Amino acid sequence: MDSFGPGAQIPLQGSAGQTVATNALASAAYRDSPIEDILKANNDWYESTVKKGKFSLFEPNLGEAFARAVVVRMLGGGRKPLIQSFGTEPQPVVEHCLSALRIRKQRDIRLTLITLVFGVAFLPGLLLWLAVFQLRRTMAGAANKKAGAAGTGLLVAVGVLAALVLVKLPVDGFLPLYVRAMIVAPVIGWFLAKRVCETTAKDLRARWDALLSGGGVAAKIPEAVPGSPGETAAEELRQSLEKLTAEQRSNVVFYAGPRGILGMGTRWGGWHLAEELKPRDGKEIHAFRTWDVIRPIHDQLKLLERGSLKTGFPTPSVTHWIVSPVGDGAKEVARPDGENIVMYQVKPHEIQRICNENQFGKGNRHYLGVQFVLWDGQLVLTMLVTVTALMHTLRIEVSGHALGPVHSLFLGKPAAKTKEVAKTVRFWETREIKLPLIETNEVVRLAVRAPLTWFPPVLDFLGGKIVLPEPFGLRHVWAEQPWKHRFMADDAIRAATPVMRAVHAAIVKVLEEHGVDTSAMAGSSFTADPAPKKADVYDA
Repeated sequence: MDSFGPGAQIPLQGSAGQTVATNALASAAYRDSPIEDILKANNDWYESTVKKGKFSLFEPNLGEAFARAVVVRMLGGGRKPLIQSFGTEPQPVVEHCLSALRIRKQRDIRLTLITLVFGVAFLPGLLLWLAVFQLRRTMAGAANKKAGAAGTGLLVAVGVLAALVLVKLPVDGFLPLYVRAMIVAPVIGWFLAKRVCETTAKDLRARWDALLSGGGVAAKIPEAVPGSPGETAAEELRQSLEKLTAEQRSNVVFYAGPRGILGMGTRWGGWHLAEELKPRDGKEIHAFRTWDVIRPIHDQLKLLERGSLKTGFPTPSVTHWIVSPVGDGAKEVARPDGENIVMYQVKPHEIQRICNENQFGKGNRHYLGVQFVLWDGQLVLTMLVTVTALMHTLRIEVSGHALGPVHSLFLGKPAAKTKEVAKTVRFWETREIKLPLIETNEVVRLAVRAPLTWFPPVLDFLGGKIVLPEPFGLRHVWAEQPWKHRFMADDAIRAATPVMRAVHAAIVKVLEEHGVDTSAMAGSSFTADPAPKKADVYDA
């Protein structure tokens, strides 16, 4: 056990930056990997799912599905409340999703024109080629997988048959010429479409790589900047982004049982200090309320970075939180509203009332939190302090919450597409060959999706989509446990002692000022096992 009297603070190295986690999540909007990859990022509490469509030919890739799912969930009309993304700035992530959708929309406009000229005008030939590619993909098993021998053989057979038709048909007459054109025109359209797709793919991959390399890349969303008072769509988008930022700054959080506080991570440890209040020197205790104890603790926690060692703590964020309980399996939360709420923020006088009155029984609770954002947003440590006064007992509890790094899926940089093949002479050895950035199947998939870009619900029905886990927040649903990273685990454990020293010093000072005998507190300590555990899973 530690004795929390005066002493040197244990330093923590870290940065208040949030760039790594934010950029990692934003990079998902530009990715071209299979949509099923999002399932790899599922954790113990939150699972994204992939809703399959009717035809694999219309199936989106990860970037297309992710960007649309995030934008609809976070900016869509009538959306459910969001969970704060601690350690991350959600607005830049959403802006990159909008930017990725815009880049793809511009590509789809060009592909649609190509489809109209070389496809719709020669519709029978287009339908024939599409049927072949759909059958080939079905035989291969799924999108973005190499077609099997049977599928490739089918494509070759159709190509040979088309060549025979071109040669054997009579030269004179409109119909023979049209039949030739309807076979050749989709192939010419495919060649032009491939050039368009390759240009866009290089742009998207460059942005993906820049975000993860730390160089940064700007999200281009001119549609969010109204050019005139009559541009209602741009004004609504701008207001939605402002609303997103306001909700991110809300001081109301939700406790979901074993899942901990949503957005802050699971509770890995708890400490408590309970003291019977006795007057000093036989005099009466000057009356005080729990808010009178919380305020000095707040002031003391603000001074954590001013340690006697030069390294010291990183600058903490100290906030008064209103915590509302929700069920473990709850799929949505309800943010409070009324005259005591302004822009998702509970007013100070209401915070003080909850602190003084809501300590036992029903109702929301008040917690004072000190939060450290470390490892460029990859680790979020939150220590929460609550004060309870019941009869002649003052009880102070400190709980530690840790939100780990975003899943490694979001940290992977774009890699060249390659495959291993056997050498011609030394057939027992293999070598890597580079594959085209955009393959034939991909060009066809993008071309058939392009005209439906203006009808997203239809595209979702035909190709499928990502279903995000609820209650949704960008950060916590794709977070891993910090205990898998040795230094992150050490940082979480080491942060507890200095915080409790500060809390202990503030409590002794305020009690002495109100005439309470604090002699017994000089050697007292917060009681807890310092090892991390699932503190909210009660083994009754």
